[in-house]
Amino acid sequence: MVRVTRTATRPAAPTVRRRPHRAWSVAAVTFVTIIGAAAFASLPGLLIGPLHEEFDWSRGTIGFAVSVNLALYGLTAPFAAALMDRFGIRRVVAAALTVISVGSLLTVWMTAAWQLVLFWGLLVGLGSGSMALAFGATVTNRWFTARRGLVTGILTAAGASGQLVFLPLLSWLVSAHGWRPAAVTVALAAIAVVPFVWLLLRDHPADLGLAPYGSTDVVPKPAPVPGAARRAVTVLFDAARTGPFWLLAGAFAICGASTNGLVKTHFVPSAHDHGMPMTTAAGLLAVIGVFDVVGTVCSGWLTDRFESRRLLAVYYALRGISLLFLPMLLAPAVHPPMLFFIVFYGLDWVATVPPTIALCREHYGEDSAIVFGWVLAAHQVGAALVAFLGGVARDVFGSYDVVWYASGALCAMAALMSMVVRRRPAA
Repeated sequence: MVRVTRTATRPAAPTVRRRPHRAWSVAAVTFVTIIGAAAFASLPGLLIGPLHEEFDWSRGTIGFAVSVNLALYGLTAPFAAALMDRFGIRRVVAAALTVISVGSLLTVWMTAAWQLVLFWGLLVGLGSGSMALAFGATVTNRWFTARRGLVTGILTAAGASGQLVFLPLLSWLVSAHGWRPAAVTVALAAIAVVPFVWLLLRDHPADLGLAPYGSTDVVPKPAPVPGAARRAVTVLFDAARTGPFWLLAGAFAICGASTNGLVKTHFVPSAHDHGMPMTTAAGLLAVIGVFDVVGTVCSGWLTDRFESRRLLAVYYALRGISLLFLPMLLAPAVHPPMLFFIVFYGLDWVATVPPTIALCREHYGEDSAIVFGWVLAAHQVGAALVAFLGGVARDVFGSYDVVWYASGALCAMAALMSMVVRRRPAA
């Protein structure tokens, strides 16, 4: 008789679903916050024509107010990074969004050019500076040890996404109803994000007893650092004694001059000079925003895999070449060569940010967010100079052509400066 032995069937092990690391939700809140605050960055280029027509202010005067905004956007960034170390990310960002909202709303009642400088230049500049790329760099440094390049690219792309969301709407509002409803829209967009920041954003992984993404060790939350302004200045003095700082700051100043200062501020009025409707030109800037997202995320991915200084050199060189051709492409209608320029420039727009942050992190370690804040300050000073000088050039020469050519030459210089940055020897 054959005896059959039955093997007991073990119950299947329960499927364990791993929840995404909280760092990704913090990054998502940061992304949405930057998008909500990005509306203010979409408006200056749309204001030049309407303010010139209504108040008879020169383009140089309006450009000066925009330049104050851009300069403060950069100069505030390193102090904001230090303030985040002192008071926490959530408090600083919520306060910054409130200041942006107040400054934008007050412009509705302005009657003199100095009020434009005060409300849009000073208040919105200070608020936006606290929401600058140093914000994304601080979040990335605290919450991630892996995928930093990718996350930096995604958060940098948030600004372009905000431009994509708001620019067509603001352009339509300016054309159909005037510039005041557009300013109110910016104010409402900024203040609407504050509750999300206060309820969902967290300052440090240790607040939740977590290790940063990519690490197994829980990093203790550092004690609040007093003397935020003193620390920002001290870090500047220390970094200023090194060669990489000046090379990165100089190249990034040219980056700002050729993007925020030139294209974002003067592309719409320049295209309008050639007979292109303002809404069409604003739509092209929005398309830049679409491809900026793709280019910046891809740049972050590339930064995790290739040498950052070589990436920067390629980005700047290609940007300079494209700017030299732009004056020949401007026309009343949109033609395929112009679309090619828009797509290419979008891919290259802030692709420079992930490798620049990576080089700051490589050379300056824990102080890298503040150092990048100062590098960003140089970026915005370059943007401010061109925002102002571009308007003056238009008043003097009757066109923007000389500004496009000069910016193309400067980009070639930025490519050379990037290649000169030396790699830091491994410890």
